Formats: sequence, structure tokens, C-alpha cells
Amino acid sequence: MLLVLVMAAALWGIGAATGAPRRLRWGMIAGLWVAVVLAHLVLPFGHPIRVATGGEVELWLLVGGFGALIAGYGAVLRRLRARADARGADAEAEAAEARSGAFSQTELERYARHIVLREIGGTGQKKLKAARVLVIGAGGLGAPVLTYLAAAGVGTIGVIDDDVVENSNLQRQVIHPDAAIGAAKVASAQAAMQAQNPHVTVRPYQRRLTEDIAPALFAEYDLIIDGTDNFDARYLANATAVAQDKPLISGALSQWEGQVSLFRPARGGPCYECVFPERPAPGLAPSCAEAGVLAPLPGVVGAMMAVEAVKAITGAGTTLSGRMMIYDALYADTRAFALRARKDCPVCGGRGAKPREGEPRE
Repeated sequence: MLLVLVMAAALWGIGAATGAPRRLRWGMIAGLWVAVVLAHLVLPFGHPIRVATGGEVELWLLVGGFGALIAGYGAVLRRLRARADARGADAEAEAAEARSGAFSQTELERYARHIVLREIGGTGQKKLKAARVLVIGAGGLGAPVLTYLAAAGVGTIGVIDDDVVENSNLQRQVIHPDAAIGAAKVASAQAAMQAQNPHVTVRPYQRRLTEDIAPALFAEYDLIIDGTDNFDARYLANATAVAQDKPLISGALSQWEGQVSLFRPARGGPCYECVFPERPAPGLAPSCAEAGVLAPLPGVVGAMMAVEAVKAITGAGTTLSGRMMIYDALYADTRAFALRARKDCPVCGGRGAKPREGEPRE
């Protein structure tokens, strides 16, 4: 037994001295083991070589089996480590591509249907990836808007809402699952969006939009989308967007009907207050809880708002700036009409009544 160990050590030392690779050195020791086992199987019991090498073949079979287990375990570990290193390298490469603004192969496959559209193409998809969009409200309108902005590949999406998910929301607010009841809407929406598209950044703000935070918040984004259900928030969003020359997409709905428009006085259109200078009298504009709303209606109107956002970002087609689209689900009717800026508007001062010099009307 000792003789074999000495011979194995000698083989290993000779291999190391001559620079032989470890695999070859282990191969020489395996060859020595095979020779010993064959000697025990071929030579008669009591032969000097058998006596010098332990006398019993079972011992060497156990040694060989134990060695095979160790070698197999090491091979599995090396393979797992190599696979983990490869995945890590791929993840680092994709992260580097994302930081550089380039698309990873996964993103190219995901957005292929956009890229083949002549009006969007690769240039438009890059604009979407670089865009920063703030969505006010994660409810009926916010749910489809957020879902489709994430699916479209808008790079940074902010969502502000101070509400929590309630059972009554789930009839129409499809971004929230039943398991999210009681959770913050912004957290539920963020989870759904990142599960749908991990390549976008979602910034949740669990608070109400107020005058003290609106200017700084809006300054971080290129486009504002108003999906709120109260006039205080709509007027605040409009005033802040006008002050910062940010495009504002606004939607509203009730019962069977919804409306969508894009407000941007800096490009020759009215602002929200030009069209709605005064809050409606109490009872004239009941909430969804009071008047009811068709379950798919927010999805239709919210999808229209997302379409306007994609067009405004990429420059495709003609937006709803200076126009309002009305969708009547009950009678399957869609119509659009022109909007005019008011020169006496206290918010925009009628800037949209005449485009600035050198700026095209959308």
C-alpha cells in the first residue's frame, strides 16, 4: 500500500517538474491504479507484488470508487461555475449595452414589431428608451397606460398615486391582481410593469400630487400623462406642465364615454384650462363610484392615451394636440373636434392661439 502511494507521489512530482498539465498527472495516477487492480486480479494470492500492494483488490476498488466520486463532484462544480460565469458575463454585457443606449439582443427581439414600423423604426425605439414619462394615477386610466408604456419600451416611467388597491377597483384596473388588495397602487403597478418588461425603470411615488412637489417632480420627466379622477389634480397638472413647456396627455371617462387630448400650448394648442375654464357644478360630473363605468372602457381610453404618448415621443403621425377625441362605447361612435386656445386663459395666456415663430403646429 505504501509502495503504491510513494509511486503515485513520484509520478505527480515528475509531472510537476516537467510542466505536465494537472489532467495528465491525474491520468498517470489513474493508470497506476489500473495496473495495481489488474495485478491483483491476474496474479495468484500471496504473490509478492500483491502483498506489497495491500494484498486485497477490494481495498483498491474502494479507493478507485472514492476517487471517481471526488472527480465527478469536481467536474460538476466546474461546469456550474462556468455556466454562472457565462450568465454573469451576459448580464454584464446587457447592462453595459443598456447604459450605452444600445439595445441588447433580447430587446431587439422584444421591440421588433415597433422597429419594422416605418413611422417608428430603430430611431423611434431609441427615443422611447431614452424617454421619461410621468403618469399621474395608477387607477382605471393609469392601469392600461402604464402597462402599454412598459410594453412599448419607454425607458423611465414614473407613477404617482397615494391610494391602495381595493376590491372594487379590480373590475377595471387590470394592472392590479386580487392578491394586491390592500397594497399601495404604485407598488402593485411597479411589480406588474417590471414583470412584463424588466428592461424599463419604474419610479413609484406613493403620495398625492400637491403644489409643493409638482414643479420638482415634473422637471424630471419629458412627458406628463394625467389619469386622475378629480379636477384639482387636473388643474394642477396642467398649470405645472404649461409652466415647464411639458406636453400633457389628459384622459377622462364616465359610464360609457371617454375623452382624450394632448395639451401643449408651446406648440400651438390650448391648455386644459382653455377648454375647461371652470370646474363643473357639483353633481354634473359624478365620479365613477357614483355614476358607474363600463369595465373595458378605461382600457380603450387608456390605450389611446398610450398611443398618443408613443406618437409624441417618436414624432410619428399626427397627435391630438389642439383636438379632443370622444369615444362612445354604448353607441360604438368615435368623433374628434378642434379645440381653441383662449387669449384670456390665466394659465397659458393664449400662447396656443398662435404658434411660436419657427415652431410647427402639431
